[in-house]
Amino acid sequence: MVAVDGIGFSIAEGETYGLLGPNGAGKTTSIAMIVGVLARDAGDVLIDGQKHDVNSVKTKSLIGYVPQEMALYPDLTARQNLRFFGRMYGLSRNDIKRKTDEVLEIIGLADRADETIGGFSGGMMRRLNIGVGLIHRPRLLILDEPTVGVDPQSRNAILDSVEQLAGEGVAVLYTTHYMEEAERLCDRVGIVDKGRMQAEGTRRELVAMVGEHDRVTLTAEGDLARAAAALREMPEARQVSHDESRIELMVPEAGVVLARALHEVTEAGVTVRSVEVREPDLEAVFLHLTGKALRD
Repeated sequence: MVAVDGIGFSIAEGETYGLLGPNGAGKTTSIAMIVGVLARDAGDVLIDGQKHDVNSVKTKSLIGYVPQEMALYPDLTARQNLRFFGRMYGLSRNDIKRKTDEVLEIIGLADRADETIGGFSGGMMRRLNIGVGLIHRPRLLILDEPTVGVDPQSRNAILDSVEQLAGEGVAVLYTTHYMEEAERLCDRVGIVDKGRMQAEGTRRELVAMVGEHDRVTLTAEGDLARAAAALREMPEARQVSHDESRIELMVPEAGVVLARALHEVTEAGVTVRSVEVREPDLEAVFLHLTGKALRD
């Protein structure tokens, strides 16, 4: 079984790159190969222009990896946790002290630095987990769904921290199941499905792939096949599909054509229960390319 089939992308200094895909798309395997914990069958990973693999010690020191699982010691304070990992990275005493203070400011925990983290909230633990990935000032920071299960305040603090890091020149690889995070943070996005890169680009470039059309979803009852056929006769309809309970159509401007579309559907003997209009966004691109919502 092939988990990843020729996925390739690059991340520049100061850029936040979003790697998005449904469950089982190949994201986790790709990250494992980038980090260097899983060997590749073919291809190369370059970090700062240097080849990187499972045996590369020097290039691994250029990566900060923040997994979904916590990698912290609950009996230590936030400061002690950061200093411990700083020693693991081989930093000098002076560097550890300076970078610990810097990281605590970045993750918004400077005022809680000397508290034992066993009493921290899940969101604070997540932020400290990111701090561990930053203590050695990596060239590439990999954040694997860093906001899962956190409260809104901590989530905002994490997103603010990521924006600050990118502004300071760190290359960030970001995976998430929240499309609004990708919309906010990512300079470019790669959409992965079935082990392949399906599309890549800026938000504007990706949205252009679906023609920048509005998606109208009608939840309805009756002869939906007949109603869909009637909608296809409308010159504005770019794409029409239906299943047992819904009709979906893509149109350039939903506000202009919606009234006539509802008239056509009603004339076809269909009762409309609800109407949803979605303007083009990354979620629309994702659905178009994978047929799934991001959280599926």
